[in-house]
Amino acid sequence: MIAGRGGLPEHDISSFTEFLRVAAPDRLPGATVPTATAFDAEQIPHGTTIVAIAYRGGVILAGDRRATMGNLIANRDVEKVYQTDDYSAAGIAGTAGIAIEMVRLFAVELEHYEKIEGIPLTLDGKASRLASMVRGNLGAAMQGLAAIPLLVGYEPAPGGDRPRGRIFSFDVAGSRHEERGGYEAIGSGSVFARSSLKKLYTAELTADEALSAAVEALYDAADDDTATGGPDLVRRIFPTAVRIGDDGASHVPDDEIAAAAQAVVDRRSATR
Repeated sequence: MIAGRGGLPEHDISSFTEFLRVAAPDRLPGATVPTATAFDAEQIPHGTTIVAIAYRGGVILAGDRRATMGNLIANRDVEKVYQTDDYSAAGIAGTAGIAIEMVRLFAVELEHYEKIEGIPLTLDGKASRLASMVRGNLGAAMQGLAAIPLLVGYEPAPGGDRPRGRIFSFDVAGSRHEERGGYEAIGSGSVFARSSLKKLYTAELTADEALSAAVEALYDAADDDTATGGPDLVRRIFPTAVRIGDDGASHVPDDEIAAAAQAVVDRRSATR
């Protein structure tokens, strides 16, 4: 095999993660987890619920803000949703430190690939790269330090159809699954969020309706799952979200999410 720059095989040069695996494996997420199990994984902060919704003309990814340590609230305003490049975003659930590091490394991986190859990685390629990173954390996951992402992206549909938003979920062993139903949720409150989305989702949702549905699903999750944080009107802490469409990915402004959250609270209050 022909050696490339830095002593790496030529076909691995485009992968920053593979470069780290060879040159500095201790820099990979979860690499420094001790092999012994003399710690309580529940005492490490964990992120909770993330939801994704494909709508007419795009896709949105939203997450609550709470991190927990066992039965305690570790943090009330954690960022769990990240823009990873111009047309993709990832949310994290599980062990917060490892998951956040994994998604940040994933963003570097995408930027590195585009600089080396001169073109962006396809969305399927992004999903495969992220699956490989999740698989690389399997050893830590077996010790209770699982980190699970939810990936969304936007790209032209095959055959010249209109562009579409796509959603990919992953299991702890790194298997990837494209969610073709138009929505998905991960994390401790996912069963409640998914049940909410099942009733709220249609393929013809607008961007504003998708944001409202995402906030409402997180509200429902927080109602039944203590590890999921609902809208905090007193502290002005609301979910965060990234929206991706024809113009690329962008974080939804705080005031827009606050208005959507207030509308959900008002609707629920009116029915009591």
